[in-house]
Amino acid sequence: MTSLLRNSITLLILFVTSLQSNLIWAESQTNSRPNILFLFSDDQRADAIAAYDNPHIQTPNLDQLVRTGFSFRNAYCMGSIHGAVCQPSRAMLNSGRTLYRVPMNLKGVTTMPQLLKQAGYATFGTGKWHNHSESFQKSFTTGTAAFMGGMSNHLKVPVVDLKNGKFVNKRKGAKFSTELFVDATVDFLDQQPKDQPFYAYVAFSAPHDPRMPPASAMKSYKSSPPPLPQNFMPQHPFNNGWMTGRDEALAGWPRDPKIVQEQLAEYYGMITDMDSHIGRILSTIKKNGFDKNTIIIFSSDHGLAVGSHGLLGKQNLYEHSMKSPLIFKGPGIPQNQSSEALVYLYDIFPTVCDLTHTSVPAGVEGLDLAPVWKGKTDGVRDSLFTTYEDLMRAVRDDRWKLIRYTQINKTQLFDLKNDPHELHDLSQKPDQKKRIQKMLAILKNWQQKTDDKQPLTSDHPQPETVDLTGRKRKPDKHQPRWIVEKYFDSE
Repeated sequence: MTSLLRNSITLLILFVTSLQSNLIWAESQTNSRPNILFLFSDDQRADAIAAYDNPHIQTPNLDQLVRTGFSFRNAYCMGSIHGAVCQPSRAMLNSGRTLYRVPMNLKGVTTMPQLLKQAGYATFGTGKWHNHSESFQKSFTTGTAAFMGGMSNHLKVPVVDLKNGKFVNKRKGAKFSTELFVDATVDFLDQQPKDQPFYAYVAFSAPHDPRMPPASAMKSYKSSPPPLPQNFMPQHPFNNGWMTGRDEALAGWPRDPKIVQEQLAEYYGMITDMDSHIGRILSTIKKNGFDKNTIIIFSSDHGLAVGSHGLLGKQNLYEHSMKSPLIFKGPGIPQNQSSEALVYLYDIFPTVCDLTHTSVPAGVEGLDLAPVWKGKTDGVRDSLFTTYEDLMRAVRDDRWKLIRYTQINKTQLFDLKNDPHELHDLSQKPDQKKRIQKMLAILKNWQQKTDDKQPLTSDHPQPETVDLTGRKRKPDKHQPRWIVEKYFDSE
């Protein structure tokens, strides 16, 4: 054997040995990575969890996540470019990008599940997607009962499955949406091998209206309805620019306290029903032995007014509408602890990258939240910016919040420490002039950082006063007949 041949054989052996070692290392890395279970509700206020000092709602399974996990109590959706706030919220969540830098169809963007799929995860999706079918296809290995739309009658949700990269079995769900999506999740978990890390995205369409909870979830609320929000008002005190849209037309003006209370009970009933089905998922995780190596994330796309400030929807920048619950639970995460850090939902993307030892892709603007629960920092930003259409801009720090209504040239200032329900506007107080100037400067800096081009002042402002008393309303096509009869036909 020649010297050249011996050297070639030696090099080949070294190459094969190195390749085998790398494959073994990669396999061990994949197997050591935690599973991710992401539970994502629709329109759930940050305070709509019993463990968050709300004795009027029943959420035993979410309460357990709070007790065994880490809560971020100041988590926000950045805002929206249109009335369906849920769509841009999901686009930001799944891209890690800010509002004005992400397309709603996620075209040309690496999504969080897509990244994990490329990293060797089995990615599964069910429930509401709302960011176009092509982005779902590129993101998930499989999907069952995926809903591509924004809202639907919960008993007639149009869904489809994803198999081998293609959509199949297009149909209308034969069960209530929450049960349908959880059945799909349980089936996935029961079939998932233990040596394959997974990312399961379970996007409920509850408690988004139509608020039509199963009767079993309404028993306690019928006998003991929840009280009105502390910041309930019959009408919003001025024209914020989005006073009569679909969400706001779900009850008449001025708001009837009894009707708002009934709608709030139905809203809570939707959450209680969802909570019971979340319990099924958590039981399946434990039954299949995934509980020791699974990170559970619970959040919602944004909040909802349901009577607060005389509003019903999420098309405003008050705390009740832009704030979301956010819980992380799993190995290495402290239990029964919380943080007041100012965070965005799009921070979840780089945080998941940290948890799964995956490199953060280019274009992600969110910040890793893991250092907060590790005690390395108290927060990741000093201020936080929210936005809605061309109508409103807001900024807050650890205490103060300013909202600017750009079409009527109006400013509000709230002291969130002493006025968490945003009832006392301090903008006309002479001693707050410098603070307002400072907050406006922070707001403009955020606009520059996020490519928001909206002027804060209008040359032709709209009228500020508005009275919607007796305005006629029309139900949308998704409302079942009994809701139309209860809340619309009476007028």
